[in-house]
Amino acid sequence: MSGGVGSRLWPLSREDFPKQFHNLSGQGSMLLRTVRRMSARADDTAVPVYLLASERHAARIQHDLAGVDLAGGRPILEPMGRNTASAVVLATEVTLREHGDDLVLVVPSDHEITTDRDFWNTVEAGVAAAKAGRIVVFGIKPDRPETGFGYIEVGATGEGTRDVVRFVEKPNEAKAKDYLESGNFLWNAGIFLFRASAMRAAFKTHAAEIWDKAVAALDAADTNVSGTYLPYELYAEVPSISVDYAIMERASGIALVPATFRWNDLGSWQSLLDVGSVDANGNVIVGDVVAIDCEHSYLRSEGGLLSVVGLRDTAVVATADATFVAPVSESQNVRKIVEQLEKSGRLETKFTPSQDRLPQVGAYANRVRHWLFSETLPLWSTVGVDERFGGFHEALSFESTPVAKPKRMRTIGRQIYAFAVAHEMGWDGPAAALIDHGIDFITRNGRTDRGGWVKTFNPDGSVLDATEDAYDQSFVLLALAHAHKAGHSGALALGTETFAFIDEYLADARLTGFLETPDGKGLRRSNPHMHLLEAFLAWYNATGNRDYLQRAARIVDLFRHHMFDAETWTLGEYFTNDWERAPGEEGEWTEPGHHFEWASLLVNFAAASGQKDLVRFARKLYSSAIANGLNRATGLAYGAVSRHGLPLDTNSRSWPQTEAVKAAIALDGNGGPNLKPEIEARVGRLFRWHIEPAPRGLWIDLIDETGRAKAEDVPASIFYHLVCALTQYVDYVGK
Repeated sequence: MSGGVGSRLWPLSREDFPKQFHNLSGQGSMLLRTVRRMSARADDTAVPVYLLASERHAARIQHDLAGVDLAGGRPILEPMGRNTASAVVLATEVTLREHGDDLVLVVPSDHEITTDRDFWNTVEAGVAAAKAGRIVVFGIKPDRPETGFGYIEVGATGEGTRDVVRFVEKPNEAKAKDYLESGNFLWNAGIFLFRASAMRAAFKTHAAEIWDKAVAALDAADTNVSGTYLPYELYAEVPSISVDYAIMERASGIALVPATFRWNDLGSWQSLLDVGSVDANGNVIVGDVVAIDCEHSYLRSEGGLLSVVGLRDTAVVATADATFVAPVSESQNVRKIVEQLEKSGRLETKFTPSQDRLPQVGAYANRVRHWLFSETLPLWSTVGVDERFGGFHEALSFESTPVAKPKRMRTIGRQIYAFAVAHEMGWDGPAAALIDHGIDFITRNGRTDRGGWVKTFNPDGSVLDATEDAYDQSFVLLALAHAHKAGHSGALALGTETFAFIDEYLADARLTGFLETPDGKGLRRSNPHMHLLEAFLAWYNATGNRDYLQRAARIVDLFRHHMFDAETWTLGEYFTNDWERAPGEEGEWTEPGHHFEWASLLVNFAAASGQKDLVRFARKLYSSAIANGLNRATGLAYGAVSRHGLPLDTNSRSWPQTEAVKAAIALDGNGGPNLKPEIEARVGRLFRWHIEPAPRGLWIDLIDETGRAKAEDVPASIFYHLVCALTQYVDYVGK
């Protein structure tokens, strides 16, 4: 049996690389050593060896067992784990079909058994009982009150085969001491010997459903040169339960043979310390480790240098992406860590880091959902709301407390949008109340006499800057579009009034875009136009009114003829009033994050309008940003680069990473390359650098070129980017 995960040896053992494939002894993987043990019988009789393993590990099995003779056996590959009962059914039925009513020996592939001759002598001692129709198990005489193993109680002491009284789950320390003192309890080695017909009869009596469904899956299996592949749909119907629960605790007449071999299930870091090669101070040291004044400790590094001082009876295991530290006596409890990580969707339990391999498509979905719906939205929908003065706080501290800062209209619009989108994606929080709260605040405090929206507020809600900036108008429109979709009764009227203000005071008389502010002073920027395009598309999607698509088309035409540089595939940021690239550094300035944003918006507009050639522009923007806009040390997008790829702002903010996710999703399957691995990589880097190092529900917004955090607080304005990108990712992987 080679289907386990080995979570008690995390972070070394993971779902994609469990412990049976690791070389923990220096003599090959545990799987390889187990298979070789099957060929070590004293009479040299060839034993057909079948491996019951996960289909996802087929390549690892082929690698580990290259050149090994299975004597007519083969791998039997499960599409998903169904515990040990189904594995025993498959072993039994395959034997009946291919070898008749012969004896079956079922052994785990992840046990350390150092004396092969004693192993076979013990097995042979149970042959007579097995041939007589009894199920035979094997017990290890305990030498300590171990709480990490199951126990078997046997009848009165005697030589040879003994009768099993009962099977006992892993006990607490007090019971383990009682078991040790009684002399009638042995550790359960998890090894079984039986005649195939006897096990079939036991399943037919005690677990017929498991038998019938596992056999049905075997009937429909596909066998080729690499093994037998069980069908997903049928195998998924097999109940997942251990053979101990299904059969051993119910069947009668079970026999036990006390083992004479040395055994360890290597189920904890304590066990590896017990069997490993120790130094003069009793330490097991593996990898690049410097240990000073340490005793009886298991110290392992799978990555860089691990340096430790003054440790006693401690396990320290460091991989490229995780570190585990615990007293060796508590190392069994690593499962609690794994359970906590899995609950929050962390990938460190599933995937082993590798520079040349990416997790499977959708690997981050559980982590993204948990972070969005269980960590972030609950925090920002409570602590992020200003219940006293109205609106939403501009930033939170890393202690999750509000930071007293002026409130920006664009941020409040983004928060309304974010809660509305979360509602669209199934969030069951108080989205309607939050939308009402935000819209009520801006309508009471933020309207100008001309029907526009102010730029900033003081923390108490009074107006700080009444400038009617196109950037802020765009985010009010975006918020109102999604509020309208969410059912807000006043959003449509407010949106109509906002469009009227923009048409009268911000539209350029020459129909070449929009003014930054009604006075028309200063350089023209592409960024407000991008967000107006975003808002126009949102209104088109919310209402189906093609007038909004016509508005979007005018901005896209401006992009085609003025903003996009066909020579360098870059997007200009600053322009003169005639839409010529601004002189000096401002004319050279491009932002990879805006390249990503425009790319996804152009794809969306192309889908709505039928202007399919825009996908080529989107792909060029994306390619340019990837080629010239990334920090090669972290894989994150720079703040800004020149048109020709010279870094101008080497810091990395969180929002460009989210926009890279959106752009890759938009471009995947649009006639270009397969971007599914790229999508996972972008989500992974966002979490690796910006989200996982931050407290729960928060993020590190600013990181320098070396990967060091520079952010002093958590800006609420980024919440919109995160919600937009990550809900799109969840939707994408769910299709």
